[in-house]
Amino acid sequence: MSDAARIAAGLRSLATVAEQAAAGTAALDPIVAAMRKCLAGGGTLFFAGNGGSAADAQHLASEYVVRYRTGNQRALRAIALTTDTSALTAAANDFGYDQVFARQLEALGRPGDVLIVHSTSGDSPNCVVAVARARALGVTTIGFLGNSGGTLAALVDHAFVVQDDRTNHIQEIHLAVQHQIVAILASENAE
Repeated sequence: MSDAARIAAGLRSLATVAEQAAAGTAALDPIVAAMRKCLAGGGTLFFAGNGGSAADAQHLASEYVVRYRTGNQRALRAIALTTDTSALTAAANDFGYDQVFARQLEALGRPGDVLIVHSTSGDSPNCVVAVARARALGVTTIGFLGNSGGTLAALVDHAFVVQDDRTNHIQEIHLAVQHQIVAILASENAE
């Protein structure tokens, strides 16, 4: 099989997962509503994840803070809890890696905020602990999850689960879906 044929097959495989995810988009209505309410009330969207999901967290936070596409979107409050290396390494060293997001939320989170965790397994210990801490703080929790949703599916207030076991496909769909959410919320916050 040629490289081009392999790439085409990979894209078709991703398209199949996208079609399956599109069938479950009703789960996104309460997610968008919670994020909208947070931003309208002056709250902060917190993003967290590990590995590629950490990169997605950073990417998405920047879409809210800077702007999505072109135009005059006002800057919206969003923080990726994956970016402060001093806080991450200090929390990991002093409290354990499972506390790296929870500790930051303890300092920064307040009622009315939203925590969005990305976990392709749904079982990332640091995301599980962060969700528990967020809920104790009155922070709404959202999970973008994979596989069956794992432990997090039952812990978060709202979940969107990509029912696939391929990490890359799960992350690609999470990012695509969240770009659609940013497009909606950014258009509502145009200056």
